[in-house]
Amino acid sequence: MLTRKQHELLMFIHERIKETGVSPSFDEMKEALDLASKSGIHRLITALEERGFIRRLAHRARALEVVKLPDQATAGAPRGRAGFTPGVIEGGGRPQAVEAANDTRELSLMGKIAAGTPIAAIEHEQARYPVPEAMLGAGEHYLLEIEGDSMIEAGILNGDMVIIKSADTANSGEIVVALVEGEEATLKRLRKKGASIALEPANRNYETRIFGPDQVEVQGKLVGLIRRYH
Repeated sequence: MLTRKQHELLMFIHERIKETGVSPSFDEMKEALDLASKSGIHRLITALEERGFIRRLAHRARALEVVKLPDQATAGAPRGRAGFTPGVIEGGGRPQAVEAANDTRELSLMGKIAAGTPIAAIEHEQARYPVPEAMLGAGEHYLLEIEGDSMIEAGILNGDMVIIKSADTANSGEIVVALVEGEEATLKRLRKKGASIALEPANRNYETRIFGPDQVEVQGKLVGLIRRYH
């Protein structure tokens, strides 16, 4: 399965070649995917090449060839961004994933959370949205709206609603809601480094922040996201 960014880049290359006969430049790809640097494009292209979706053609400028498309694309699914592991609901209005689900659970949207410079701690309930039970599992869950771009390379964009499972502990490497010094809430990948806690972004423009174990409180773990198109 492709990541959301890999799928998005593959479809962008495919559509551009169909329209112009030439694959897009790295700068065009970077702009289309809203990435901060071309290094991210290099990584995505390498991943697509390793998975057999594209091929580099030797001795030609801008030489990329789309070898195959994902099943959902060839089956006529609407052009869009691919799923984010572990789960994504996409689209405007009420998405197919929700309509197809027999059981849904209403989750509270608890305000905005920073994927960038930390902002104010989680607020009170602002609205409620139905989410398929299949995405949730046991435990308490809630929604937060992303503000910022520090997790874009993990497929989490400004304006997304993330599905959070309430938890006060997390394993190293998991994406968590972290309350910093009791005042700031942020969504970051947690890394345990000895007695210290690192909150790691997924964007080269942001630095990893290191805290003592008593400065960071885990509020929940990421289990999915909802993306709305306007």
